[in-house]
Amino acid sequence: MLPKITESQLKSAAAEGMDAFFALITDTLFNAIGGELTADTMQQLNSEQITLLGYRLLRDEVMDGGFIQLIHNGLGPFIFMNPFAKAIRLWGEDIETEGTSVLHDFSKLIYKGRKLFEQYGEELTRSYTDDEFMALFEQYPAFDDLDDAFIEAEEDITTLIAYYIDKHLGNFAEIV
Repeated sequence: MLPKITESQLKSAAAEGMDAFFALITDTLFNAIGGELTADTMQQLNSEQITLLGYRLLRDEVMDGGFIQLIHNGLGPFIFMNPFAKAIRLWGEDIETEGTSVLHDFSKLIYKGRKLFEQYGEELTRSYTDDEFMALFEQYPAFDDLDDAFIEAEEDITTLIAYYIDKHLGNFAEIV
């Protein structure tokens, strides 16, 4: 399914900058599937759209509460146990110039996160009170480095993903 975006919406978002362009594409995709990425709604999307929405979910969760929150909110299997990291690496190979490896490094970060998810995922997905949940950040400091690395690189990662979207726009939406 390719949701429709008007040429004027696209030009307006592009003029506002990378964040607006990224938001337009991802918001349009989320709206087209009813606002939620589930096993059923994924069937309506192609693999590139699923990867993009996966990145949006990851970015939103990690920027709000780190990888512990991402895992606690149930996104661990989707991000870490699927070919998400490989897809991101391949996007990077498609668009990054020689000597630049931001998306490759990001994919390696996801693989590091997978190891931590496999080690601690069961504990992190249990039900907790708010205080118990907040204590998880102190109990699992191994996630601090992942959080810091992502937050430091997020703008570059999102910029390159927006560039990939622009280069392959027809895989994400139909421009009318």
